[in-house]
Amino acid sequence: MTGNTHIVGGIAASLAFAQISNDNPVLLVGAGVIGALIPDICHGGSIIGRKFSIVSKVVTGVFGHRSFTHSLVFLFLIGALLHTLLTNDSIIAGILVGMVSHFILDMATKNGIKLLFPLKITVRFPITTRTGGAVENLVFAALSLLSVYFGYEAFAGYF
Repeated sequence: MTGNTHIVGGIAASLAFAQISNDNPVLLVGAGVIGALIPDICHGGSIIGRKFSIVSKVVTGVFGHRSFTHSLVFLFLIGALLHTLLTNDSIIAGILVGMVSHFILDMATKNGIKLLFPLKITVRFPITTRTGGAVENLVFAALSLLSVYFGYEAFAGYF
């Protein structure tokens, strides 16, 4: 999936999570967008890969694309690191929810992800799509609509 789809996926997932948690929806969404971009640090052409090009080159050189940074091991390591460094549960939850949304969206692509890294098993859904194709545009539109719906629900009490 492209960066824009991951961003909207992070927003939708964070706002959906806000429905079942007492976390601050503004912090959830902001952190969810960041979390939705983090796994692609292994791709130099990604939004985050361009911002942190040296880190991206190192990670790509060591692990390759869609392996370690798209795995449960990485998710748990980031979770542990966040719990050590941060005290705000909304930010921690948002980043982790955003990362999970990224994993799910990339599992819908033909290349899938190495979710169980270091095992070399590729995990993908039975029906997949091509990154940047027409189906991804439909996914983007659906996630955008879900973001509006969940956003209305999450912020209805504020207005």
